[in-house]
Amino acid sequence: MFISSISSNRSTNVLRGSVRVMVADTSWMSKRFDELQNQGLDWNPPTLQTANDAKCTIDGKETIMLSANNYLNLTNHPKVMNAMISATKKYGSGSGSVRAIAGTMDIHLEAEKKVAEFKKVESSLIYSAGYTVNVGLIPTLVRGPQDIIISDELNHGSIIDGVRLTKARRGVYAHNDMSELEAVLMQNSDAERKLIITDGVFSMDGDIAPLDEITKLAEEYDSMVYVDDCHGEGVLGNKGAGIVDHFNLQGKVHFETGSFSKALGVQGGILAGTEEVRNHALNHSRSWLLSGSQPPGVAAAQKAAIEVLMSEPEHHSRLWDNTNYFRKELQSLGFDTGVSETPIIPIMCGESLVAKQLSNELSQENVMAGAIVFPMVSRDKARVRTQMSAGLTRDDLDNVLHLLEKIGPRINLI
Repeated sequence: MFISSISSNRSTNVLRGSVRVMVADTSWMSKRFDELQNQGLDWNPPTLQTANDAKCTIDGKETIMLSANNYLNLTNHPKVMNAMISATKKYGSGSGSVRAIAGTMDIHLEAEKKVAEFKKVESSLIYSAGYTVNVGLIPTLVRGPQDIIISDELNHGSIIDGVRLTKARRGVYAHNDMSELEAVLMQNSDAERKLIITDGVFSMDGDIAPLDEITKLAEEYDSMVYVDDCHGEGVLGNKGAGIVDHFNLQGKVHFETGSFSKALGVQGGILAGTEEVRNHALNHSRSWLLSGSQPPGVAAAQKAAIEVLMSEPEHHSRLWDNTNYFRKELQSLGFDTGVSETPIIPIMCGESLVAKQLSNELSQENVMAGAIVFPMVSRDKARVRTQMSAGLTRDDLDNVLHLLEKIGPRINLI
């Protein structure tokens, strides 16, 4: 027998459709959300009504997009879209299973072969997302306290989550500080397995890991190297082959991971390396084994995106032309762009309120550039993060620079 309410802090009787059900008390969720709102830390994503292009429609207004990861503007490239459409017509909308059982189609294997060819490695394995690569692979590479994972302090949250799933010792070194990395390696020389993990391009500051120095230390101290190159795929290296190619380190990085959902304009995670690495991940990485196979249309688009990078280098060149121009002009106006070396160009603001004000004023002028504030960065390093795209025109960039020149003095940034 159902009753309309129960005087308990632990459960409530509620009406769902035409059925009354008992549920555990979840009011703590509302309290937590209220706290986030009061601190201005809640997410309220805008809604796009068009493709995520360099110019798109957001909440009904044409907007210059400076917050997307669509670095090469491939999300609506005709070859990529047509590949997805054709494969969907041929294979259907879904794959019908996990890859390990009955969800591997020839188009999945073709995409993986194309990735390996592009990145000049023996083999690759495609996951459902970059996040699932890290949380699924990292725990398989170490065992317990006899091993150690050594991680850059600014590594992405997906790496942190993957490390937390292990029972290995954990070491953290100051951002890109090679002397501190070496000190941690020396202090843990007794570890049976050592795994150094770093982002390739750091997503908040746009700087690049010194992977050449990391690999030298790894060789000296008998350590494996793992680089998450999600923001370097399609950006660094010859034609966008990534950070390993950027430093000419083929054969010296054990695990190179990345993403299709940023510069490559599709969706999915990448693991590139030896055939041994692929076989290990395929048999031990639960996030690959237990995730549904990607739709064949997605796999075809993944393959097509790599083919575009290999055959149309103008997208990569245009991205870097825009990056170098915009950063130089920002600096000439007096803005602080931090340590950026890539198409991720922060406008350092210091205080969170200043970053939010700058972002809001740009939004009012139909420019989307998000404020990055505590706890995503430290309290005194709030910034507006801009991200370049090959699809932006010089006029687009000049319009944004003109706005920043007007707004900057009003909020005491220049």
